[in-house]
Amino acid sequence: MEDVILDVRGATKRYGGLTAVDSVSFEVRRGEIFGIAGPNGAGKTTLFDVVTGMVRASGGEIFFSGTPIGRSSIHEICRLGITRTFQKPSVFDSETVMGNVVVGAHFGSGKPWWKSLQRDPEVWRRAAEALEFVGLAERAEEISGDLPVYDKKRLMIASALASSPQLLFLDEPFGGLTDDEIDALLVLLERINEEQGVTIVLIEHVMRALMALSDRILIMDQGKTLLQGEPKAVMSDPEVVRVYLGTSADEVATQGKERDDAEH
Repeated sequence: MEDVILDVRGATKRYGGLTAVDSVSFEVRRGEIFGIAGPNGAGKTTLFDVVTGMVRASGGEIFFSGTPIGRSSIHEICRLGITRTFQKPSVFDSETVMGNVVVGAHFGSGKPWWKSLQRDPEVWRRAAEALEFVGLAERAEEISGDLPVYDKKRLMIASALASSPQLLFLDEPFGGLTDDEIDALLVLLERINEEQGVTIVLIEHVMRALMALSDRILIMDQGKTLLQGEPKAVMSDPEVVRVYLGTSADEVATQGKERDDAEH
């Protein structure tokens, strides 16, 4: 039996008369990269918010390694081993690069808030290691607000890694990047998954990145599950092409072939 790290059963989120997430169910297996895609307004980020404790679900159940987390706080979920990044680069602009990552390391430590007033060697060690891993160690003393978008995205990832996650949620990590930056980030995320053993769930609109990384993909539309499965099968499904991709089936098939060629 495959090891399921995240089990989402009928997750639902309503805002008044609007149902943003409508009974979505899926499982994420330990060690895989699970992709989520869909048109704008499909409910993808709201689903992230529900799972990571940013908002409380209106219905359904969520289990992390068998533990129910649907009523848990953000802090509790983080300390269990789930962390996330956001669509827009969210950093403390007036703080140094190292300072940002220390916050992430402390947040995941499970220690009381007043410990942050002390220079905890373990927290600083994990922060330094995370910066080294993403390639920002040499910029540790720079002010974060001055960083370009790509570096801010890497900084968000470093802050997340410093909390020692088992499961990392990434909300459109490739948005706004150049082709070369996309290629570099692909390598980094593969290393996080393979070398650090972190399971990844990502929302992404950049199709070549989503296809290259994902072991399985969930497509959402109007808050509901449209289809889920292996990338090539999902992305060549006529309904997915019609609802989301806005492109021809031939182009989808070409993307799938490029993915296969890259794997061999």
